[in-house]
Amino acid sequence: MARIIVITSGKGGVGKTTTSASLAMGLAQRGNRTAVVDFDVGLRNLDLIMGCERRVVYDFVNVINDEANLNQALIRDRRCDDLYVLPASQTRDKEALTKEGVGKVLEELAQTFEYIVCDSPAGIEHGATMAMYYADDAVVVTNPEVSSVRDSDRMLGILASKSRRAETNAEPIHEYLLLTRYSPERVARGEMLGVEDVQEILSLDLLGVIPESKSVLNASNSGVPVLLDPESEAGQAYSDMVARYLGEQLPHRFLEARKRGFFSRLFRE
Repeated sequence: MARIIVITSGKGGVGKTTTSASLAMGLAQRGNRTAVVDFDVGLRNLDLIMGCERRVVYDFVNVINDEANLNQALIRDRRCDDLYVLPASQTRDKEALTKEGVGKVLEELAQTFEYIVCDSPAGIEHGATMAMYYADDAVVVTNPEVSSVRDSDRMLGILASKSRRAETNAEPIHEYLLLTRYSPERVARGEMLGVEDVQEILSLDLLGVIPESKSVLNASNSGVPVLLDPESEAGQAYSDMVARYLGEQLPHRFLEARKRGFFSRLFRE
């Protein structure tokens, strides 16, 4: 049976789509047949980050409305045979995602995929609640700032009360914390929350800490999941995240400020 993973947050711009793309790619690279589904109807950014925007013919809503079958809408990744993308619609309203329709598509995906990664819109709007309803696991993505952490705390309450698992008194969704855009230097200066501060507030299993990195933007603009950039710290951190999700015990990296050499301090590079 497929494991359904929702990537969620209370605030926009924290890196959910980047995380969805990298998690799905990492799972597929390890031999797991994986589908990543864009729930952000009306905006649709996942296909851009995955580099398949020109190959979109049918979308998630077309499948829900029986205007296309699932095989017509799924896009196979050209870099990894075990990874498929189901894009969102840019022209429909978010209300096109119905509980029954979403459930039907996820059930069909579950017949042939081991993992289904759901890229959720931010907050508690309709697309976000649809993305989390059927989840088995949730990765709560937050930046190390008070407003982002507070909004994530609110999402935890919704995950605990408005999912199918909650309604059926099943085992709760397994919730993980992913901290993005982390800068140890700024933490040291008191400009953002430290890892321990965020964990104390949210009390979640720490899946990963992704350092602030220009490589994330560069990868997104190139249509390549940053996990595929092994030279970047962000790519390495996302690879570690996937390994931890699959049960490996790895230490967290990139938590300490770099020690700068004499010439770096002299010229402030």
